[in-house]
Amino acid sequence: MTSIAKTLHKRKKIKNNLKIIQEQSSFAKAQKMDVPEGLYEKCPSCNRTVNMKSNIANDYICKHCGNHFRMRAIDRIRYIVDEDTFVEKGLGYITLNPLFQDGYEEKISHYKKTTNLDDAYIYGFGQINGQQCVVGVMDSYFLMGSMGSVVGEKVTKSFEYAVYKKLPIIIFTASGGARMQEGIFSLMQMAKTSAAVAKHSKMGLLYISVLTHPTTGGVTASFATLGDIILAEPGALIGFAGPRVIEQTIKQKLPDGFQTAEFMEEKGFVDKVVHRKDLKKTLAQLLLMHRRVA
Repeated sequence: MTSIAKTLHKRKKIKNNLKIIQEQSSFAKAQKMDVPEGLYEKCPSCNRTVNMKSNIANDYICKHCGNHFRMRAIDRIRYIVDEDTFVEKGLGYITLNPLFQDGYEEKISHYKKTTNLDDAYIYGFGQINGQQCVVGVMDSYFLMGSMGSVVGEKVTKSFEYAVYKKLPIIIFTASGGARMQEGIFSLMQMAKTSAAVAKHSKMGLLYISVLTHPTTGGVTASFATLGDIILAEPGALIGFAGPRVIEQTIKQKLPDGFQTAEFMEEKGFVDKVVHRKDLKKTLAQLLLMHRRVA
């Protein structure tokens, strides 16, 4: 049996058995990872040392200053989605090297091993306080959550799956933007994902976008900011180009807090900044309200 035939055979078995799906999924594999005892990290906001064990127990929020640390995609799902309800979809994608960039394949292989993900985005079916929805999460620990062909395809498939199931979709973004190693192929994903959002919207279905730190570049300029409701976590950096690039371009000093979630809320770019501890409850309420209206 060829390797392709073996892969297809394995996928067929996975589709027919929910337990196998959960065991084979990157989400299930990554759940086995744990933070070693005594591991410390410096808070990027207050520069104080934080014990990561206690930080996890505090929802990845600095106990000294309230800074929201970046979260792995699997931790985000574990935190937001009801226990034992998440079923990962879109397994088995392979990231290619369309521009034959030196070292790109080695980088992808490295991040696959360290994150247990096939790329920087995972999605699936789940429930939030009993409300059914499709949940997609970007992982900034995989090549800074950059959007290449696989990420763009999986984001598109998550909207198509939501259309098929007639469900609302929630996407947590965390990205440095389009993946430069894939050039025009990565930029094409901006139009592709935007078209998927439009298709979902035409069905009258709800799309909630949650912007986390950082959400920048081509992701901000496409599906991340096309939500019916746009939420953000406190202190998240949100924008297209970075503040230093903008200052160098326009030769002007930017306002304090420029491109933070709070600044974006003040300017109407974000509907509401929601503290991480209130996020699950807020999302559940929005899903429930939409179901009643629909």
